[in-house]
Amino acid sequence: MDHDLPNVPSTGKAPDGELGGILVTEEQIAVRVRELGAQITEDYAGKNPLLVAVLRGAYVFMADLARAIDLQVEVDFMAVSSYGNSTNSSGVVRILKDLDEDLEGRHVIVVEDIIDSGLTLSYLRRNLKNRSAASVEVCALLVREGRQKVDQDLAYVGFELPPDFVVGYGLDVSGKYRNLPFIAQFVGSA
Repeated sequence: MDHDLPNVPSTGKAPDGELGGILVTEEQIAVRVRELGAQITEDYAGKNPLLVAVLRGAYVFMADLARAIDLQVEVDFMAVSSYGNSTNSSGVVRILKDLDEDLEGRHVIVVEDIIDSGLTLSYLRRNLKNRSAASVEVCALLVREGRQKVDQDLAYVGFELPPDFVVGYGLDVSGKYRNLPFIAQFVGSA
């Protein structure tokens, strides 16, 4: 992928005993979200894409991304589960909240917080394409390096990260840390 994490000096430890180092700063996130918004604006000129956030982790990213896209966009939300309360995906995907919008003929951009094994995303793409969407692309904030079990054709990627478990900017562990403005390693126990 073309968007590796910039080589920046360590920003030190996040302010909590359960958190390791900060991997992506608030400033880096803001710059990359603007870049992604500009690229989507260019790629979808003349179209009104439907942004579909995968809850709960992607809501912060989607809010910022939607404001960075200079088109009329609509938003919808899906909630799926493959983690439960664990830090590892079970591989079994359950839809907990389905879309409200009809996808027929729509250009859909799935907004994901993080791609791990890719199994959940693969399931979602098949599910959404089967609903007669004109197109289904993915905009992922983070991709964990070396963890994908399925080849993902990702149109938009924020950052590639080591396979560590991370929190912040919408990502959580047991409901904690979603409100951090940066992405940090989680080194505590779930």
